[in-house]
Amino acid sequence: MNVEVTPLPGIGVRKDFATRNGRRIGVVTQRDGHIELIVSKTDDPDACLASLPLTAEEAGALANLLGAPQLVAQLTEEHRDLPGINTKQLPIKAVSPFDGRTLGDTAMRTRTGVSVVAVMRAGQVHPSPTPDFTFTAGDLLVAVGTSEGLEAAAKILKFG
Repeated sequence: MNVEVTPLPGIGVRKDFATRNGRRIGVVTQRDGHIELIVSKTDDPDACLASLPLTAEEAGALANLLGAPQLVAQLTEEHRDLPGINTKQLPIKAVSPFDGRTLGDTAMRTRTGVSVVAVMRAGQVHPSPTPDFTFTAGDLLVAVGTSEGLEAAAKILKFG
């Protein structure tokens, strides 16, 4: 997929790509930090059909919604021929006892055999987090392990 980056003098930067039907979808990041999700008209890729302003938190949530399933699907495909190995998304909620604490504090691998292979935060992927990686509410962990281990890991993140 080819993402085009277009400087917008005095405004910011537009990053977009063409969908299969010719419509362009992108993001305008303005110099003042404002973010807009944009969709072009099918008959004129330079004309904007819709523009939706997003806060940084909303943009991060949208990126997590779009990015984490892709990462999980890729890992699932890679583990397809390994029976008993599963991949799951595990959220860190505001009520989690691990909001503000580290991966090491969970003792996840020791307690469940589950490995956290990435953390999605505000649209950014943090691959192979180390034990000192600090979780924040809204993080989405991508974990690999047995189905039993993944269920136990979800309980640890929820209850401690």
